[in-house]
Amino acid sequence: MSGSDFNPSPLLEVKDLRKHYALKRGWFARSNEYVRAVDGLSFAINQGETLGIVGESGCGKSTTGEMVAQLLEPSSGEIWFEGRRLTGMNEQDIRHVRRELQIIFQDPYASLNPRMTIKDIVGEPLKIHGLAKGRELQSEVVELLETVGLGAHQLDRYPHEFSGGQRQRIGIARALALKPKLIVCDEPVSALDVSIQAQILNLLKSLQQKFSLTYIFIAHGLPSVKHVSDRIAVMYLGRIVELADRDDLFAGPKHPYTQALLSAVPVPDPTFRKERIVLSGELPSAVNPPTGCAFHPRCPYVQPICKIEAPALKPSGSRHMAACHFPLN
Repeated sequence: MSGSDFNPSPLLEVKDLRKHYALKRGWFARSNEYVRAVDGLSFAINQGETLGIVGESGCGKSTTGEMVAQLLEPSSGEIWFEGRRLTGMNEQDIRHVRRELQIIFQDPYASLNPRMTIKDIVGEPLKIHGLAKGRELQSEVVELLETVGLGAHQLDRYPHEFSGGQRQRIGIARALALKPKLIVCDEPVSALDVSIQAQILNLLKSLQQKFSLTYIFIAHGLPSVKHVSDRIAVMYLGRIVELADRDDLFAGPKHPYTQALLSAVPVPDPTFRKERIVLSGELPSAVNPPTGCAFHPRCPYVQPICKIEAPALKPSGSRHMAACHFPLN
């Protein structure tokens, strides 16, 4: 994606982002092999928008989110937030930026300190940044809990005393504490019961409207992404293979991988028969990815050029981009 493809003033702009991990096979061994967790991502997000990121496990979704949230340092590439270049920024400046970039983790139990009360967990960001103390701090925490559907009577409880859905609400309250502009939602409903997932998704949507939040919503399930996203990026082996408006993507996928993912989405109509596209083989290794298009070993439409030349992410219709030599009609 070229620089001209970006909105003139997006809230977040990512350019050619990469995260490679050196692979060592012993204590003193040196290796030129790398795990290419993220291998050249470019996208932009506007204020108030939700970008959904989907793909199989191991495709680099969570790594991307952690780099955006400044929890991981990229191997190369650039991250721009409100016109400020975050990559290469010193730790003191990054600390100020983190007030505006927050993350909601996948496992609401593992991300909460079991030895801290909910009052301390939600109030900790306010303490660290010196934004409130004493009665003012408790008042802020109560307001945050009430915002996510909990109450003041739960302040002195510990994480194990809550259900999974309630724990995720606590994680959301903690993420809201510093009044961020962008929140990375890293599979926030995948560990929850189906009946609770809808409640959390609806809560995230209502909070977005109330506080003008911008989301990166990471998931491996397309239904939840469709429910909350304005645009959707489909990742495969560390790269974006398709990027489009939500409705356009569901109505007419351009990449064979996206087509296969959509064919697996259940339809709530017992009389409707949809042909399931079953991909052959497994996700290739991120250490030794295939030549050319990384998807070609599993693609039902593969052509000789696909095995030689990697396709660029380029326009395929209005506001629709695909990394495919032969995009679907």
